Amino acid sequence: MSSAPVPAPAPVPVVSVKPLVLPAPGRGQDLRVRVSAPVAGRGLPVVVFAHGFGASLEGYGPLADYWAARGLVVVQPTHLDAKAGGMAADDPRRPRLWRYRVEDMRRVLDHLGVLEAQVPGLAGRVDRSRVAVAGHSFGGQTAGALLGLRVLDPETGTAEDLSDARVKAGVLLATAGRGGAALTPFAAENLPWLRSPDFAHLNAPALVVAGDRDDSPLTVRGPEWMADPYVLSPGEKSLLTLFGAEHFLGGISGYEVTETTDEDPARVALVQQVTLAYLRHALGVDSSGWEAARLLLAEGSHPLGRIVSKAG
Repeated sequence: MSSAPVPAPAPVPVVSVKPLVLPAPGRGQDLRVRVSAPVAGRGLPVVVFAHGFGASLEGYGPLADYWAARGLVVVQPTHLDAKAGGMAADDPRRPRLWRYRVEDMRRVLDHLGVLEAQVPGLAGRVDRSRVAVAGHSFGGQTAGALLGLRVLDPETGTAEDLSDARVKAGVLLATAGRGGAALTPFAAENLPWLRSPDFAHLNAPALVVAGDRDDSPLTVRGPEWMADPYVLSPGEKSLLTLFGAEHFLGGISGYEVTETTDEDPARVALVQQVTLAYLRHALGVDSSGWEAARLLLAEGSHPLGRIVSKAG
């Protein structure tokens, strides 16, 4: 079985600026953002990344640094649920955390020019017509909403279309699946945004990444729950299943973080390589890496995982 790396561009130095602040009336506090970009290149695509519950713009360096060093502008907002924000358990904004997150992503899209201008040397080098979203865990649902995933609002009882035509594709990492009877009692009671997600309108192209040992305490279905965003959604989709991977997929949330229960540098490297290859393909930069990745990770051909795809 082959374990050769997925082809990728040679890395270049990265400039990373934080925190950039976007005014956010009605949110309770302004939106703090980190932008990482290569120091060279023009026509750079953009990826807006939504962190997992409790994380912040400080996290996910293994992905943000890797992508930025190879030609992508990575924008990381800090959502209201960040531990550093210290939101109280009885904060009235909690039931709508999922919606504030989507609004954060949209605010970033609305102000890409403002952010670009604040990063030294970046102005004029960004292609704002080539934008993707990505997210891990809760952030996967956040990114999914901009791709067409609908969430039943616990306060209004409606599932609004929050997709954004500016977003061309997405990467959903360890993202929650169907609600209802699939949820544990804790998830059903405390995480209302998981009760009734609707994947039927998630039409935009996306890569779903799931660990086959990601046995989440939020579901009674086991690791297969994390494949639901692929299985239940229409349109062009691919699924990367990582063998032996748990929720942090080998350690994507940071360097040497204690929350990683399945630390594996080789697994992280594979996630880095495949996600970059997919983003470059989906954003129309170069499809050769993605074609190589699909061949490399065809059924039974790689010790760390496999890729399957569907046209719609």
